[in-house]
Amino acid sequence: QVQLVESGGGLVQAGGSLSVSCAASGILFSMNTMRWYRQVTGKQRELVASMTSNGNTNYADSVKGRFTISRDNAKNTVTLQMNSLKPEDTAVYYCNWRRPLDSRDYWGQGTQVTVSS
Repeated sequence: QVQLVESGGGLVQAGGSLSVSCAASGILFSMNTMRWYRQVTGKQRELVASMTSNGNTNYADSVKGRFTISRDNAKNTVTLQMNSLKPEDTAVYYCNWRRPLDSRDYWGQGTQVTVSS
């Protein structure tokens, strides 16, 4: 059974930092790409960052230079470190795994990040 459990997030002032983490179970974590998405109410979920099994990363233009994705294969966790936060980063952040067999998406429960101006 696949489980993705996010933690972290919270409220921070603009310019501050937060991190969100995701603990995965039920998958061969070290062999898979992991992703972070975010969603604002009423808008589509957007891809924020991804990290492949060999460590290649990709970021949305809006977060490049401010966010860093990392993974710990020994602990089956993926973390998004967010620096220089802006009010427009306010969203619910979701951990994602896409099953290679059929591209089915699995999601965590989401964690709220709120950046005050």
